[in-house]
Amino acid sequence: MKTKSQLKVLARKRRHLRVRRRLSGTAERPRLCVFKSLKHISGILVDDGELRTITSLSTLSPEVKKAIAEVKGKTAKSRVVGVLLGKKALSLGITKIAFDRGGYLFHGRVKALCDGFMESLSGTEKTAAKSSPAGDRKK
Repeated sequence: MKTKSQLKVLARKRRHLRVRRRLSGTAERPRLCVFKSLKHISGILVDDGELRTITSLSTLSPEVKKAIAEVKGKTAKSRVVGVLLGKKALSLGITKIAFDRGGYLFHGRVKALCDGFMESLSGTEKTAAKSSPAGDRKK
């Protein structure tokens, strides 16, 4: 018998697999994959064509820890992670992404990370293919 928390994790993984069937990243438009735990959040830019990670950033990264030392709240910290990841991506020449919410609702910390990422690309063309929560529901 699985516990309630184990069932929640399995349900999230099933949702993520449904999203991943339709969504993939390329070198020109990598997939921004989000993972969150109870305390931390991470964003990873992935090129699925070559099966490689382009770059990643987390609240556990040293450069992010310095930036979020004064910030209160997990949502605000998620936004900072998104901004720093966007700047890092911009320095690598990435201006378009495919946003993979990782089976989580596009709300709260996940939305803050995406908004922060897109905010950091403010001088360039803003394009993100978001996986909608409504698209994951059974019909």
